Amino acid sequence: MKDNIVVRITDIKRTYYMGKVEVNALRGITLHIARGEFVSIMGPSGCGKSTLMHILGCLDRPTSGDVKLDEVDVDELDDNDLAEIRNKKVGFVFQTFNLLPKLNAIENVELPLIYAGVGFEERRRKAAALLETVGLKERMYHKPSELSGGQSQRVAIARSLANDPSIILADEPTGNLDSKSGEEIIRLFKELNHKGITLIIVTHDQEIADHSKRIVRLKDGLVVSDESVK
Repeated sequence: MKDNIVVRITDIKRTYYMGKVEVNALRGITLHIARGEFVSIMGPSGCGKSTLMHILGCLDRPTSGDVKLDEVDVDELDDNDLAEIRNKKVGFVFQTFNLLPKLNAIENVELPLIYAGVGFEERRRKAAALLETVGLKERMYHKPSELSGGQSQRVAIARSLANDPSIILADEPTGNLDSKSGEEIIRLFKELNHKGITLIIVTHDQEIADHSKRIVRLKDGLVVSDESVK
């Protein structure tokens, strides 16, 4: 029987060295996230949120502990395999959108599909469908400079969905948006989650976290609470 756990991290620790100073960013975190969950990760600056996000997204490796993503043992993979996992199983949404300024919206959404070797006609069709899903059917051929912040983030969300990832990781996705645009992005996330997409959001904003179904709080590199949202 297939396990419904899409993220399984067990006793992960991450230690950095700044000169001769040892920094224990994560000090033993165990966390299981089921397929279809909507989880917010919260905590003060320096608590380990970003480090945990990087490990979940296969952008960094833990010093010790086990990481499994969609039943794949990430610890056993080399850098090329990790890059493939990132492209196929993880969709990223960043605070700064990370769109390429010289490409229009549909070309930005196509990028993960290009890396995955998808042919032009298929990727163009899929990118157009994703932009329609996020409400940007009329803005497909506009460049980032011609889009608002909220629209740019919608393009980034469409791009994150391009390869049908197992999880979407969003790092402060409303941090650069005004309150109205932020509310629209959260509404979109909730719609995507309702369709079964697994969402993990790192945020410092309690109002944003309250829209998720579960809040995991970190402090000093440890999970200090893990609660369902009523």
